[in-house]
Amino acid sequence: MSESGGGWPRLRHAEPVMGTVVSFAVAVDGGTRIRARVREAMEQAVAFLHRADAVFSPYRADSDVTRLARGEVTVEGCAPEVAEVLALCERASRATGGWFSTGYAGGLDPTGLVKGWAVERAARMVAAAGARGVCVNGGGDVQLLGRPGPWQPWRVGVADPARPERTLAVVAAAGELAVATSGTAERGEHVLDPHTGEPPAGAPLSLTVVTRSLTDADAWATAAFAMGPRARRWVEDHPRAEAFAVNRDGGTWRTGGFPGGVPAVRPAAAQR
Repeated sequence: MSESGGGWPRLRHAEPVMGTVVSFAVAVDGGTRIRARVREAMEQAVAFLHRADAVFSPYRADSDVTRLARGEVTVEGCAPEVAEVLALCERASRATGGWFSTGYAGGLDPTGLVKGWAVERAARMVAAAGARGVCVNGGGDVQLLGRPGPWQPWRVGVADPARPERTLAVVAAAGELAVATSGTAERGEHVLDPHTGEPPAGAPLSLTVVTRSLTDADAWATAAFAMGPRARRWVEDHPRAEAFAVNRDGGTWRTGGFPGGVPAVRPAAAQR
């Protein structure tokens, strides 16, 4: 995904963290004092992302999540954010009928929600400092707040998973919106059916969920992708989510309220 737009002056920063690159595009309409305050908030947001990585990474032997999974500590002995995130994961599991899960083969892995939660919190930290518009992109999962200029919306492109240089849809939004994609293009078959422990049968190449909160969008995109062919009906019945998907034959579908322009021409067949 990518963001673009004109408008107010931007502060930008890209930070390698959480196994990806998190980029900030922040619109500031104000003097030196406001810009300094927003810059400080961006620095604090970056520090928070590194803290989240240290606490939640399942790939770090010393992270709270890894130690919790090994039984070395209790939730009460972890950073307070762990209890918060596990409660959000439980909420996501209930909201998706069990299709979102933190447990595979007896392990503990909340990464299907953590990145969205961390990126959303980082965006809100910057917005609270006085930014007029905030776009934080964590490896293609995007939290938007405000707007980039007096009349401009943020514009987020949804890439073709088979041809990443090609944009299949564009979400234009001002205000509060989140866009998250789950699929196989970058990390292979990493999303599993929680009921079988195997890659989901009949899943699309990619599935993008749009809602207000990236915490929700990240978890719901993961769950919907795991649902395979059940995903479309689930999203269409959800009162707060919209979706756009790319099937393995190159065709696409979207829900009726998907807030983006989609080309009328069917994309070329996906490369397997």
